Amino acid sequence: MADIEPQPARTSMGRRSARAMPLPEQVALVLQGGGALGSYQAGVFEALSEAAVPIDWVAGISIGAINAALIAGNPPERRVAALRTFWDTVTSALPSFPLYPDDHLREAVHEWSAGFVAMAGVPGFFGPRFVPPVLATPGSCGALSFYDPAPLAKTLDDLIDWDLVNDGPVRLSVGAVDIESGNFRYFDSTTERLDARHVMASGALPPGLPPVEIDGRYWWDGGLVSNTPLQHVLDHQTDSLLVFQVDLFSAAADRPRTIMDVMAREKEIRFSSRTRQVTDELIRLRKERELIRKVLAKLPADLRADGDVAALTALAKEQPVSLVHLIYRANAWEGGSRDFEFSARTMAEHWAAGQAAVDATMANAEILAENVLTGRTAAFDLNPR
Repeated sequence: MADIEPQPARTSMGRRSARAMPLPEQVALVLQGGGALGSYQAGVFEALSEAAVPIDWVAGISIGAINAALIAGNPPERRVAALRTFWDTVTSALPSFPLYPDDHLREAVHEWSAGFVAMAGVPGFFGPRFVPPVLATPGSCGALSFYDPAPLAKTLDDLIDWDLVNDGPVRLSVGAVDIESGNFRYFDSTTERLDARHVMASGALPPGLPPVEIDGRYWWDGGLVSNTPLQHVLDHQTDSLLVFQVDLFSAAADRPRTIMDVMAREKEIRFSSRTRQVTDELIRLRKERELIRKVLAKLPADLRADGDVAALTALAKEQPVSLVHLIYRANAWEGGSRDFEFSARTMAEHWAAGQAAVDATMANAEILAENVLTGRTAAFDLNPR
């Protein structure tokens, strides 16, 4: 931006960096919801850590909130290990075993694995209720969901230092929706004390999981309203910012050919939260404000003191943003059950895909570096497919 002075930048230099990359004052990791696909985000974080990219702020929805809390609630040297422990735990019931490389066979195994999860639950996450919801007392958690998420509370408390979440250097924001008012909000470690309830509320997707009570209000998965927490980060930005937006559902994909494709595509459209459209709109508004600032800078000094001009100047003021898209692209054999297929093999493949996406991005990092150094606002997809 012409009216923003290029700022001194931090630099990253890690095992995955070809050379030092300049960084702005703040780096945020924005994590979409997507259940079992969340191991892709863990792979992204591990690769960013190996590239020595420091994360100052993590914002997440649903499984993104869990990954975000694991990052914010551990010191730098233990973050990847905490993510690994969580994902090894939740996929332990479906270990990896050799498979012939055939998409039809893989799809059959994939759907069988998802069916096993639907029947037996996920270790360390949720389990089936012994009493069906239709037989439970109306108004009780048992009447409002098919699964009991009590194991997740213990898992989170075992792996997360909540004092570090609330008093540590990494800001945490998780989104949820009030089931009575329908209002969406973010629980943020800069404004309130967070614990396992806030993270579980962000991932309480009905009818599988029950609402979570926090201070007399009941909350469901924030993905019901918006599955991508980018807006919250940009609305509360205070410094020049680099955002890694890690999406688990792609808004764009091929036309469905089978009923399984239909199920998968419906879920992609619903949970991608119009990522590209929202991003394009945010960038457009920022460029409009940039133009306003250029015009205001041309006004004579006596007009700049005018109250209306001063108010417009304040409204148009902002810091630059570099937004990097990292979007999971599903394999041909992944259907509509991909978000609850918690097998060790699939988890490892998603994790590796996240690492590969960062590698591809770092290979083109000079484009991003130039944008950071010149203080411009722009969005990038440096790993298109």
